[in-house]
Formats: sequence, C-alpha cells, structure tokens
Amino acid sequence: MTQRDPVCGMEIEPQSAFAKREHMGQTFYFCSQSCVDQFDALTPFPSPSGRGEGGEGMTSATTGFNPQMTLTRIELPVSGPPLKEHSTHLEETLRAVDGVDEVKVNLTAGRLEVQYDAGKVDVARLVGAVKSIGFQVGGANVKIGIENLRCASCVKFIEDELKSTQGVLNATVNIATQEATVDYLPQKTTLSQLNAAIETWGYKPRPATSDAPVDKQEEAHAREYRRLMNKFWFATAVSLPVLATAYYQFVPFLRGLSMDTLRVLWGLTALLTLPVMFWSGSDFFTGTWAAFKHRSANMNTLIALGTGAAWLYSTFAILFPSFFPEGTSEPFYDVVAVVIALVVLGQALELRAKGQSSSAIKKLLGLQAKTARVIRDGEEMDLPVEEVLVGDVIQVRPGEKIPVDGVIVEGSSAVDESMLTGESLPASKKQGDEVIGATINKTGAFKFRATKVGKDTALAQIVKMVQDAQNSKAPIARLADTISGYFVPIVMILAVWTFVIWFVVGPQPQLVYALVTSVTVLIIACPCALGLATPMSLMVGIGKGAEHGILIRSGEALQTARAIRTVVLDKTGTITKGKPELTDVVVSDQSSVISEELLRLAASVEKVSEHPLAQAILEGAQARKLELAEVKDFEAIPGHGVSAMVEGRSVLIGNLKLMNRERITLGPLEERSKLLADDGKTPMFIALDGKAAGIVAVADTVKEDSAEAIKTLHSLGIEVVMITGDNRRTAEAIAKKVGISKVLAEVLPEDKSNEVKKLQTEHAARNIAKHPRGTQHVVAMVGDGINDAPALAQADVGLAIGTGTDVAIEASDITLIKGSLKGVVTAIEVSRATMTNIYQNLVGAFFYNVLGIPIAMGMLFPFLGLLLSPLIAGAAMAFSSVTVVGNANRLRGFKPTIQ
Repeated sequence: MTQRDPVCGMEIEPQSAFAKREHMGQTFYFCSQSCVDQFDALTPFPSPSGRGEGGEGMTSATTGFNPQMTLTRIELPVSGPPLKEHSTHLEETLRAVDGVDEVKVNLTAGRLEVQYDAGKVDVARLVGAVKSIGFQVGGANVKIGIENLRCASCVKFIEDELKSTQGVLNATVNIATQEATVDYLPQKTTLSQLNAAIETWGYKPRPATSDAPVDKQEEAHAREYRRLMNKFWFATAVSLPVLATAYYQFVPFLRGLSMDTLRVLWGLTALLTLPVMFWSGSDFFTGTWAAFKHRSANMNTLIALGTGAAWLYSTFAILFPSFFPEGTSEPFYDVVAVVIALVVLGQALELRAKGQSSSAIKKLLGLQAKTARVIRDGEEMDLPVEEVLVGDVIQVRPGEKIPVDGVIVEGSSAVDESMLTGESLPASKKQGDEVIGATINKTGAFKFRATKVGKDTALAQIVKMVQDAQNSKAPIARLADTISGYFVPIVMILAVWTFVIWFVVGPQPQLVYALVTSVTVLIIACPCALGLATPMSLMVGIGKGAEHGILIRSGEALQTARAIRTVVLDKTGTITKGKPELTDVVVSDQSSVISEELLRLAASVEKVSEHPLAQAILEGAQARKLELAEVKDFEAIPGHGVSAMVEGRSVLIGNLKLMNRERITLGPLEERSKLLADDGKTPMFIALDGKAAGIVAVADTVKEDSAEAIKTLHSLGIEVVMITGDNRRTAEAIAKKVGISKVLAEVLPEDKSNEVKKLQTEHAARNIAKHPRGTQHVVAMVGDGINDAPALAQADVGLAIGTGTDVAIEASDITLIKGSLKGVVTAIEVSRATMTNIYQNLVGAFFYNVLGIPIAMGMLFPFLGLLLSPLIAGAAMAFSSVTVVGNANRLRGFKPTIQ
C-alpha cells in the first residue's frame, strides 16, 4: 500500500521511501532529503537525532502539512480591487465553498491563506471563487509546446492531467497551436512536474514556439511539415507494390502466378508494411499505448486498431490459410499502407493550412524594426533590436522605423502611428514626447531614450495579448472537447457491433465482410474535425481582429461579444474627444471689437489661469495664430470667473453670476448663451471696460466618426445607451448629435457599475418574459477612464478605448487600439463572423461523422449493395480535418463594414 509524502504529496512505497519520521503516534514517509528537511524544520518535535522540543503541531506555510489535521493549506497571491475594502466579502465567498475550513486575508502581502479539505474541493474551484468577485489570482504562467498533438480527444485528457497536478490553478490545451497554457503556484509545483503530466499521455513536451521569433516559428513549422511529408512519401512508396499484390488479378505479370507464389509475395508485403506502421504511423501507436496505460482511448487508438487489426488478420491468413473459409484468406496489407499514408498526408496539409491561419501574428511581428542606431560612449553603432537596453539613446533618421518605445531627448519630427492608432495623419513629436516602437519617422531626425525594450514594448504587449487569446478557449470549444472524449469509446463499441452483426447475419464470406466493415468504421470516424472546429476559427478570427486594431483577450470574450444586444457608451473620451475645444466666438451687437480681437484678449487673460477650460481658449487662439498680450492684476474669482487688465483695458471672463455681480447688462447675449448650453457647450461671457462684449464657448467635441459608428450599431439591431456624469441638458445635446435616444445622465463615477447591473437585470427579466428558454441578452460597456473600470468589469463584455488608462484596459475583455467607436462595430462583426465560421465547422464535422459512420457500417448494402472501402474511408477521414482548417482560413477575407 502506498503512502503520501506529507510535504510534496508524492505517492511512495514505504519500503522504498528515502526516510521516515514518527510523530504523534503516526509514521510519515518521505521521498527525498529536501522533504525531510522541511518536515524537521516545521515540526519542533524529537527527530531521530534527538533534536527538538515538545509542543503543538505547526502548519507549513508552503506545503499545507499539519500532522493533526487532514486539511491542506495554500497561499494564493491576489490582485484587483483594494483588499482592505473587500477582505470580508472575499472571506465570505471562499467560506461558502464546500470543503473550505478557514480563510485569512494577509493585507500586507496581498495574499489569501486558505485551509481546505482536498477531498472535497480542489485549487481550481478556490481560484474560480476568487475570480467570481473580480479578483485575479497571481502565480506563474507558462506555455509548454506539445509535439505532434493532433488528437482532439487527447486535449481533454492532458488538460485534466495538468489540472490535477498539485499547485496548478488552471490549464488549457490548444490543438491548433499545439501548446498548453498553465497557471500555477511555483512553491507548489515545478516545470518538470508539468512536463511529466504531459508525458504520461505519450506526448513529448517542447519549448513553446508562440513566444519565439517569427523566423524560428516558421523554421519549426517547416521542420515538422518535412517530417510528415517524409513519412508520407515513404508510406506511398511502400503502398505501390502492396497495392499491386493486393489487386494482382489486374496486374499482367502477377495475374498468372500460383497461390503459393502469391503467398510468398504477400509475406514480403507484410514485412514491407511493418516500417510503415512503426515509422510512418509511429505517432498513432505510441499515442494508443499511452492512452491504454490510462485505460482510455483516443483518435490514435482508432487508427492503430484499424490498421493493426488489418495487418494481424492478413498475416494470420497467409500463415494459416486452412483456418479460414474458402475465399477469405487473402490479405489487406493495402489498407495498412494506404490508410496510414493518407492520414499522414492529411496531417501535413492541415499543418500547412495552420501556418496560414497564424498570418496575423506574423504581420504584427513583421512591423518591428530589425536594427537600431544606438549611441554609446559618443559613438553610433547599428545593433540588433534585441540588444537595445533601457536607457540607451537612439538616433532615428527620416523614413526609418522607430526600434523600441522611448522619450525624445533631442529634435522633432512627424511620426506615422497608423499601425497603433489607425490615424492616417502623422503625429507631431517634440522633445519630451513619447514615441512607440514599430511606428515610422516621417520628416525630421531626432534622438530618443529607450524606456521599454524587448517584451515590454507596446508592440510586444499587443502580440502577447493576441497569442494568449489564440491559446484560450471559447465555452463552445470545451463542449467539443467533451464530445471528442466520449466519441472514441462510442466508435469502438460501434465497430465491435458491426463486426458481430456482419459475422452473424452477413453474406459469405462473413469473416471478410465483418473485418472490412469494422476496420472501415474505426478509420472513417474523425474526432479531430470536431476538435479543430473551434480553435482554428478562433486563431484566425482573433488574428483578423488584431489586424483591425481590436485586441480580444480570450475566446470566451469573442463568443460572448456575438450576442451583444445593448452597448453602454461612456461620453467623455469615448463618444467625445475627452478634451475641451473652442467652438464659438460670439460678439455683442453693441461691441466695437471684432471676433479675433475679442478672442485675443480673452486668451491673453486665460494663459495665466489654471482653469481646465482656459487651455481650450488658449489653444483656439494659438490655432488662429493670434499674438497674445501681457496681463496685469490677474484675479481668479472662485465659482465666478477671472478678471485682469490687458493693454489698459479691464477684462472680465466668467459665468452669469459674475456678470450679475458686476451689474453688467447682457441683453441678447443671455438668450444666446442658453442656446449654446442646449447644444452641449459651456458659454463664458466676456466684458470689456464694464460692458458686455461677447461670448466664448468651449465643449468636449464629438469624435468625427462617433455618429457613423452609432448608426451602424443601430443597423445591427443593437440598443445604444449613453452614460455620463454631466448634467442632463448637456448630455441630451451630445446624445442628439450622435443619434442616441437613451441617456443616463448625472451618474456618479462609483454608480456607473450599478447602472450597468440595472440594465443587465432589466433586460434579463424582459428576455425571460419573451423567451422562456431564453437567448442571452448581453450588455457591453465601452469606456476609457479609471472611473469606468468597475463598469467594464461588471458588463458581460467590457471594451476599453486603447487611448485610455491602463486600469480601464486591464479591466476590459476587448481593447480598441485605435480609440474610435468604429472599433466597437468591428469587434462585434469579427465576433459574429468567427462564431458563424465555428458553427459551420462544427455542423460539418458532426454531419461528416453522423453520415460517414453508418455508411461505413454497411447501411447502404441491403438497399444498393454498396460497401465503403477502408481506403476511401481513410481518405475521407484525412481530408475532413483539412476541410475544417480550410473553412477557418476563409475568415482571412473578413472586411469590416466601416473602415
């Protein structure tokens, strides 16, 4: 009987244990010196050497061991909302999980200490409970490549094996990228243990290629393609003589040979097909053996059983022909060679198509500069971009790509940032401004200091986000994985039934018919098409989104976005530019000054002011190239406005309260100010020398493409709601301009998430009334500021404007790099196109199997006298996966409605 090491949890035989300890009447066994040392350090009791003193048992901070208890203890690093404010909620949520005994929140370290019964609850459930209330669980994240992973049913087996490994928080396996993404606690498990979990299923771990440079990825891809094609050509070469001997009656120089001679030839083909099975088809047999050790079956099992049964039957038939009824002792070595050749060819073509599917990543990586002109010790030197260090000063000349992110220290230029922002006009850059790697310097030359290099640059972060999303899973993919897991055992049962039915009630020769039909059933069944249906489409769809400036964080976000029915738009920075601009200069009929003079005087005063609206007036004057004057006696009047002397004239700028206080008659200007306010603008009165002179109005202006994007959302059947903290009159004015009818105005920042929640509840109730079996009504939130982060997290789908704050982007499911509402439309269209493609793949794969398997079983034989050949079954199985990948690649032609 095995015993569990109390430190690392490994199952060990007592007689082969490294050491043992007696403690409180119990014997504990250890696998290594390291585990013994940890035990001795944490239990102050007498050890074999006599050290230690009596006392109470202790619980290990890292391993959860406590000799008095059967509970496990774990520390989870958490991040997200402030722990101090939410610690009680966090503790209550975890205590509600069955099996959790004790929860403590360490505010200083930002960690959760959880004591739980490992028999009732696992780490994944604890992590899920933490995430359900908006927190994230820390730990390490690693991607592990899995060589030759093509079996859809193996995906779930490997995932479950990884998740059951101690310390693993979550694991997903992607058949499209042939990689596992694992979140784990380094203090509880190691990379070698994760690799061992993969190896138990017969697959070899390798470094993940998605993090490698694009040329390395292509090299690995080409190497694997060559390996498969070499196996295919070898199997094809062997298949030719095997086919000739199988159909000897159609080959002139074989037709007249005696049966004894033919049996000798068949014996040679038996030997010829062995290397086909165990070299060309080696992946199938090693995969079958690994699955067998776990008492399970996968796609490899079907092919190995089908071809193996055909080879064994054929060999037995030529060695002992007298055991078989007359006419049934001819071999089927052609099935062995040709089927393996066709399946391997299908895998090679599938791999080639997958290479096209990841073209979006290649395009993004292709944007990066290859070299940088670095100035070190006063000398310029060209270095590979990988060798640039933070703090290096880099020279950039006109027409060159900026190699890394940084800040300009000398010079100025115009920079084309369209790859990041989508803005076609070059952005003006001067000393102190930030520049972004992979953007293109247009006119001037400048020097900048590198602030972010390597994996920290904006481009590298975008690529990482896209790769992580492509490696993630949509909920529908988990369903396909589950079906694939049950699929193989069902097919094996059907194959046995087929053999028995044909052997019992089939026509003569019954044994041959029984064997051929059962082998055909095994070979035609294809869980791979089901397994590939979702990840291939996700890979292409998420890549297309990235090409159009839409960064989708996960497959789940993409699937949910398809069902968006309501979009809540924050006003400031989302619908509008988020920055006040001068919109109107109105001159009083009684004033003698012209509009330019009025604006010049106002801007001269405002250049001294610190009011947020002052900058808009100042920039308006600078845009008109007006020369500003010196200011004297400047005074800020809180809640009213400002006053000053400019060129000997008294200037007052402020609201109606200031004009009334100074007893200035406004006349028609007061009515005009109301019209401006109704239009969403902020009017400010100007008085010169005690008389009303005019009005300047500023406003947070609407982005040029907001109205068009909102109109398109309406055409897609989506309700649009605007949310803002502004007063209702201003909010209604902006909403009217862009075509929004529902406005939530005067909403405090902390109440935005509550408003989103109300919309979700309201629509959920309405949806249930209309559709009792209900289609989901998804509410999306679009925002850009820190105060939008809770609402973005509350929404079913959060979309952050890429020009906004890091906090908002972190809280979102989708990031719109270009900062335009057109991105919302494109995100929904990408989601819908991708999900439609996934459904096409799933339906195609499902119907292929539903129709193919009955035909392979011989359903058509009683009516048409037709039986499916194993060779045709092998070809159909091989190319069903290629069809799925080809259909996914159709997404590469996706074009958004509005560019």
